[in-house]
Amino acid sequence: MPSEIRRNKSELPLRQLGKTGLQVSIVSFGGGHFVSKNLEVQESIRLLHHAIDEGMNFMDTAWEYGQGESERRMGLGLQDRREKVVLMTKVCSRDAKIAEEQLHESLDRLKTDVIDVWQFHEINYDNDAELIFRSGGAIEAAISARDAGKIRFIGFTGHKSPHILQSMLDQDFDWDTCQLPINIADFHYRSFQKEILPQLNDRNIGVIGMKSLGGAGQLVQGLGLSASQCRRYALSLPISTLSCGIDSLEALEQDLEIGRNFQPMTELEKRELEKISYEGSGDGRYEWFKSTQHYDSQYHRDQHGFPSNTGS
Repeated sequence: MPSEIRRNKSELPLRQLGKTGLQVSIVSFGGGHFVSKNLEVQESIRLLHHAIDEGMNFMDTAWEYGQGESERRMGLGLQDRREKVVLMTKVCSRDAKIAEEQLHESLDRLKTDVIDVWQFHEINYDNDAELIFRSGGAIEAAISARDAGKIRFIGFTGHKSPHILQSMLDQDFDWDTCQLPINIADFHYRSFQKEILPQLNDRNIGVIGMKSLGGAGQLVQGLGLSASQCRRYALSLPISTLSCGIDSLEALEQDLEIGRNFQPMTELEKRELEKISYEGSGDGRYEWFKSTQHYDSQYHRDQHGFPSNTGS
C-alpha cells in the first residue's frame, strides 16, 4: 500500500498519484453527485469550497455528468481555488475529432487552460480499446492535447469487467492513471483488485478507487456494513486516492473524518471482512455496475448501439 508521505494542513493523509508525482488526498471529491436535483448551484459550490478548505485536493468530474452541469459547477467553484487542486475530467467519445471537441467543451466549462488528468470514460465494452487506438481514434486527440499543454496526464476508467480494462493495459501506451471499482464485494466477483490492481502498482500507474460503497450504497444496505468499514477497506488496498460521491454536507464531513482518522486494516481484519461478505458477493447482486447495464451512461450505450437505459 502506498505510504502516507505526509498530511496536509487539514490533517488529511496524502499519497502519490503513481508516476505523475502529484500528491493527492486519500479521499477525493466525486463530482458526479454534487449536481443532484436537490442541490442548487450555490449549494454545490459551497460543498466544493468546504471540501477544498478542509484538505480534499483531487477533484473528479466528467464531460457527461449531468449533461455537463458537473463540470460547469466545478468550474464556477474553482475560479479562486484552481491552483489548490488536481483537476480530473473524463472524455466519452472514442473518435479523435469528437474527443477533441469534448475536451474544448470541458476546458470551457471548467474555466481552465489545462486539465491535470484526462481519462477515457467507461471502458465497459470489449471493443473500446480497439476503437480508441484505431486510426482516427481518441488516443490521437489525447496525445495531441498533451503535446499542446491542454492536459497533463492520460488515463482511463471502467467498472464492468477486469478483462476489458486489461485490453487497455495491453496497448502500447504508458498510462498515467486508472480509475476502477475498489470495494469489499469486488474481492469475490470479477475482481479488479485481484486482476488489475497488481499490474497498476507494478507499472506505477496512479490508482483512483471508486464505488467503495457499491454504487448507491448497495454494500451498506445489502451486506449490512458501515460506510466507514467500506471506505477503510478500500483505502487499505494499494490505491492513491478514493473518489467519494459527495451530495451533502453530512456525506462530505463523514468522508473527511474517515480520511483524517484512517488507519490501515491489518491482513486479519481484511480477511474477516472478506469472509463476512462472501455469501452475498459472489454473484454481483450488490455490484450492479458490473452485473447489469444499470450504471452504464446513456452516451456510452448510444455509442455502442444499445437502447435507452431503463435500468435493465
